[in-house]
Amino acid sequence: MAIKYLKKASKKATTNDQSTGSIVTEMLSEIERDGEAAALKYSEKLDGYNGPVIVDQEHIENAKALISDQLKSDIAFAYERVTKFAQAQRDSISDFETEVYPGMWCAQKLIPLNTAGCYVPGGRYAHVASAIMSIATAKVAGVKHIVACSAPKDHNGIDPGILYTMDLCGADHILNLGGVQGIAAMAQGLFTGHKADILVGPGNRFVAEAKRQLFGRVGIDLFAGPTEILVIADETADPHVVAVDLVGQAEHGLDSPCWLISTSEKLANEVMAKMDGLIQDLPETARVAAEAAWNEYGEVVLCDTDEEAALVSDEYAAEHLELQTANDDWFVNRLTNYGSLFVGEETTVAFGDKCSGTNHILPTKGAAKYTGGLSVHKYFKIVTTQRMTREANREVAAAAARISRLEGMEAHARTGDIRLEKYFSS
Repeated sequence: MAIKYLKKASKKATTNDQSTGSIVTEMLSEIERDGEAAALKYSEKLDGYNGPVIVDQEHIENAKALISDQLKSDIAFAYERVTKFAQAQRDSISDFETEVYPGMWCAQKLIPLNTAGCYVPGGRYAHVASAIMSIATAKVAGVKHIVACSAPKDHNGIDPGILYTMDLCGADHILNLGGVQGIAAMAQGLFTGHKADILVGPGNRFVAEAKRQLFGRVGIDLFAGPTEILVIADETADPHVVAVDLVGQAEHGLDSPCWLISTSEKLANEVMAKMDGLIQDLPETARVAAEAAWNEYGEVVLCDTDEEAALVSDEYAAEHLELQTANDDWFVNRLTNYGSLFVGEETTVAFGDKCSGTNHILPTKGAAKYTGGLSVHKYFKIVTTQRMTREANREVAAAAARISRLEGMEAHARTGDIRLEKYFSS
């Protein structure tokens, strides 16, 4: 086995975790103590916004008038695909009851959460698709109250495209708040009176850290960090397409890892040779982000075999994983660790990110080794029930009592004893 790094990252996704954590802890503590006043203070300090926090219907109608019919059509296209896939996920799991022993029934029941807090990034880019991924999916699940928030674009508040999409997808309350203050407000129920049972949605490292620190007090979709892409490509891949796809994710941010695994040194070198030119051709905001991401977080790994490539890929456990090889079907069956898989040149991360139907809120930093991404199932509590006849107690109560005494739990055992005595003593 031979693994060779043709390009090695100088930084990892955890580079800034320590300083981020202390900043977020201070902010959360202050907002916990001072409530809405503290959230408003941070909004003005960090986003330069001091307008209304709650978005009213007038502002929503104004947003509708500001965006083109073509954009509305495109948003509707994405909304329909995502909703259809979420409904299929919902239909794949159901309530049931089964008799596990004569006279004893165990059941599963799906209970939608009462309140979801959906964070939609609105900083460097207007993440319209993120509103669909979080809010529409919660709506399909039957969540009773959906609170959505996003950073104000300017003194008018949330970007019109994001605001229009939030309303289309069914948000009950929309807040002109971004960052840690938005996350904290949803967790505490500030401005709305509805405390979130779960916080979902992508964001920068401060948003991700705020969700991490609040986990336990509220649920979260997953532990997330900067977005990632990994492409497995062999000699049959088009180096220009591979390079474009890597750059496509690198523009997300300065710390967005982009990785290539290849069994062809020729292909790998051709891809690397194209990266700088593609990056320099981007608009300034995207160019600055992609340049830093590729230079500091990009990696290219050369492997001898497909099996070796699969092993390395599973170790990365990338958020987005593209396959552009002659053996895509083999990789589909072999790979185990990824957030979302894109099979063949015909599909790409951007399709899943924007409109194809699968959810783009996905695990990063290796979390794909133990969890998938956001789905309709995240908005349910899956609870259990049981019921049984008196006759079933003859065996069940006796077994439970014996196991309890083996464990040294006498009080547990007596809950079985009393039923045996009551039902069968005569």
